Amino acid sequence: MSPIAVIITVLGYIAVLFGVAWRAGHRADNAEFFTGNRRTPWYMAAFAMIGAAMSGVTFISVPGSVGCFADGEFVPKDAFSYMQMVAGFTVGQLIVAFWLVPTFYRLKVVSLYEYLADRFGAASHKTGAWFFFISKMLGAALRLYLVCAVLQGLVFDHYDIPFVWNAVLSMALVWLYTRQGGVKSLIWTDTLKTICLIGSLTLSIVFIVRGLGMSFEDTVDVVCASPMSRMFFFDDPSSGHYFWKMFLAGIVMLVAMTGLDQDMMQRNMSCPSPRDAQKNIVLTAFCQIFVIFLFLVLGALLYLYMEHEGLTMPEKTDQVFPLVSVNGGLPLVVGMLFVIGLISSTYSAAGSALTALTTSFTIDILEGRRRYDDVRLTRVRKQVHLWIALGMVFVVLAFDLWADDSVINLVYKVASYTYGPILGLFVFGMCTRRRVRDRWIPAVAVSAPLFSALLQYVLKEYWDYQTGFELLIYNAGFTILGIWMLSKRK
Repeated sequence: MSPIAVIITVLGYIAVLFGVAWRAGHRADNAEFFTGNRRTPWYMAAFAMIGAAMSGVTFISVPGSVGCFADGEFVPKDAFSYMQMVAGFTVGQLIVAFWLVPTFYRLKVVSLYEYLADRFGAASHKTGAWFFFISKMLGAALRLYLVCAVLQGLVFDHYDIPFVWNAVLSMALVWLYTRQGGVKSLIWTDTLKTICLIGSLTLSIVFIVRGLGMSFEDTVDVVCASPMSRMFFFDDPSSGHYFWKMFLAGIVMLVAMTGLDQDMMQRNMSCPSPRDAQKNIVLTAFCQIFVIFLFLVLGALLYLYMEHEGLTMPEKTDQVFPLVSVNGGLPLVVGMLFVIGLISSTYSAAGSALTALTTSFTIDILEGRRRYDDVRLTRVRKQVHLWIALGMVFVVLAFDLWADDSVINLVYKVASYTYGPILGLFVFGMCTRRRVRDRWIPAVAVSAPLFSALLQYVLKEYWDYQTGFELLIYNAGFTILGIWMLSKRK
């Protein structure tokens, strides 16, 4: 696939994206930017959320994580073990729907972290907001870095354009299409993203199966017979793939990264009532099981196709899908589908993160609803939106210097440290009636990740225990323990 074909595909999608964003949000006020005025139909929110929960990380890293190349042949890496976390995600979605959503609607919060101010005090409120800010900034920058790295190889390197201009251009486009509409625009752009993502995924599978020269029945048999399709791991509790570790981590990860994440919940809470939001979340949960399973099937097919065609394994597993779709000898349409799926998923995820960061920083950290009238609030919100976009560019450039892991694993590692204190604060607040010494909460929140890192080191050095995604559970546990030690009966 030539650089010109990539550019035309990207520009075509961006034109459609900007048209949808402008149509949805060109007259949006502050209420529509922050919450969409809570007028989104639940079925539309559900369809948008299918794509919203998946970024370019899902599109590239999930298929790539299925296998790897070792000793001259393709072998399983993570196989289909990710489905163990997806099972946990489904349970976590139910917790979010029937525990968190009623609480947030009852309190009529715009930012989720306003709950912490009501329950504990101002220091807890700012602590939750800052940890979310750090979490989302790093996570969004990782996702944007992924698409920039792919586009650098497909387009920018051909014209000797440095990576820095790639990052600046990508972020400028995200900033432009989210500048006015906020959540109101996101619902419509996420709907476009879902259509492009599922369409690209499905058609890519169809063309790869044709490239392998197999029928549908043959494909099912070959994938099922491959060791890459192993889904459940019950044999080694010390392994990072052990079922109960991934299942429990999936539950906690979903609650923390969706239920307590301003980015994800701002769509759910744009529905008119908590019952509508619950229907949206439950439907989304079951749809995502099927979609993520298709991504894993795609991953197995990619490795089978590479073996069939004798393609050389790239340095990173994240590069497998780009290699096969663009330079694997498949029809041009496969490369175009890959580019559309990647661009749609990543730009939408970065746009929603930018909107959520703007909302949280303006409402929680600057206390915009309390300090400013509506005109001044609009001006402050637009300034914050611009500065956060610039900050995200610098973080993307930093990742370009040292990111060397599979990006999906890197995202979850970062989340395990940064979302732990947020999860601990909310769990303690909702499950107890104890009063806390609010001024000490920031110290507890900073200490918990340090103790978690120490525990991870000790387990590895003395018991050879591989800590996986369950690190988030330890992190939240240290936070809860620290708050308990500083609390007293109400």
